[in-house]
Amino acid sequence: MATLIEIQKKLLPDLIEIMQKRYLILKYIKSMQPVGRRNLSISLGLTERVLRSEVEFLKDQNLIQMASIGMSLTKEGNDILESLENVMSEVTGINTLEEQLKKQMGISKVIIVHGDSDQSPLVKHELGKACATCMKKRLKEDNIIAVTGGSTIAAVAELLSPELGVKRPLFVPARGGIGQDVNNQANTISAIMARKTNSQHKVFYVPDQVSIGIYDSFIKEPLIHEMLCLIKSANIVLHGIGDALKMAKRRNTSKEDIERIMRGNAVGEAFGYYFNEDGEIVHKVQTIGLQLADLQNVDDVIAVAGGASKAKAIRAYMKQAPASTILITDEGAARNLVKG
Repeated sequence: MATLIEIQKKLLPDLIEIMQKRYLILKYIKSMQPVGRRNLSISLGLTERVLRSEVEFLKDQNLIQMASIGMSLTKEGNDILESLENVMSEVTGINTLEEQLKKQMGISKVIIVHGDSDQSPLVKHELGKACATCMKKRLKEDNIIAVTGGSTIAAVAELLSPELGVKRPLFVPARGGIGQDVNNQANTISAIMARKTNSQHKVFYVPDQVSIGIYDSFIKEPLIHEMLCLIKSANIVLHGIGDALKMAKRRNTSKEDIERIMRGNAVGEAFGYYFNEDGEIVHKVQTIGLQLADLQNVDDVIAVAGGASKAKAIRAYMKQAPASTILITDEGAARNLVKG
């Protein structure tokens, strides 16, 4: 028997479109509040004229309130938005898409947030929220959580809350330092996660990328060996998935290695491994930290990556990902992933 939403899609398609638009307006106001109409129109990609009429409607329904500093949601608006979450997942087909990708990739779970992080930075915020919720559901007493670097994982860190600290997690960097941006390094992110959750963390002050000779020497050092054992005993691993060439440049990779990566048609990167579209490893960086093989022993591997432009990188990595992987992504990437 057809659901009410399926019937509405057939008989009242305009109603569904209007509901989607108003849902997004409420969602963006909540993320940006207090927000002015001009900034909101830019973020949503709507003209101020169109937005004005929608805002007036939402105000008349007591879902938003206006002040000199900008618009914000009322309590009723918050309640409506929470009630709409599951409904909109069905309306937009996200629930079906999640199941389709889960089976296609052979992984534990897929979580999709609305929007495309290539188009709006607020979607990255939603990815962070989804990841924080996912971690909260899976966290057990005294878990070790290993985290990689990157801007997406940094966004997750900012959205963790003190309630996670009740189970006494220990945050550790999954690898050493990388590149020049300290804010997006694994050490910094694990420290922020610990601070946000009132938990403990460990630092790992070694280079991310080293020569084989230095690697062999480093891992024999007792303190480094002890830290590596701790990292490899993680119950949860939280990581991003990078675009191959962007990651190579961020690592200050040599010209010869970049040419090797390009010749191998690499599209994605994770844990220092570069993958082509078939999921084959075409290049590997000698890194100190978690290796791809280590993930097979981890209870929950949470991969966070979004944006339509990341679809190829995600697809490539997922062909190597362990079955315990949970992918958290956005509509932009997800709809491109099912096309492949």
